[in-house]
Amino acid sequence: DVQLQASGGGTVQAGGSLRISCSVSGFTSDDYCIGWFRQVPGKGREGVSCMRTRDGRAYYGDSVKGRFTISSDNAKNTVSLQMNNLKPEDTGVYSCAADTVEAWVFGIGMPEIWGQGTQVTVSS
Repeated sequence: DVQLQASGGGTVQAGGSLRISCSVSGFTSDDYCIGWFRQVPGKGREGVSCMRTRDGRAYYGDSVKGRFTISSDNAKNTVSLQMNNLKPEDTGVYSCAADTVEAWVFGIGMPEIWGQGTQVTVSS
């Protein structure tokens, strides 16, 4: 079975940084876009970022571009999201997700697979 397990998160002041990680297992294809979406209070679901397993190409939502960086460690089957210059509006539950396409990062449809989320809270 495909499994996506998020870890990390926590509380940080505005302007600070956090790193969250996703442990990935059970994929049978080498061409997925694995990354994150978030549930933001009052705004609903928002795509954040994903990275293609085949070529490492990264995609970012407009609200996080330039502040967040996604990376992968193939030896550890982990995808991580480094979040810098965090803002209170970044507060939400971040869920690890995957699909063969990246459209969900831009708000088009839902990812095919997602796991339990981790809370990120940014205080002002």
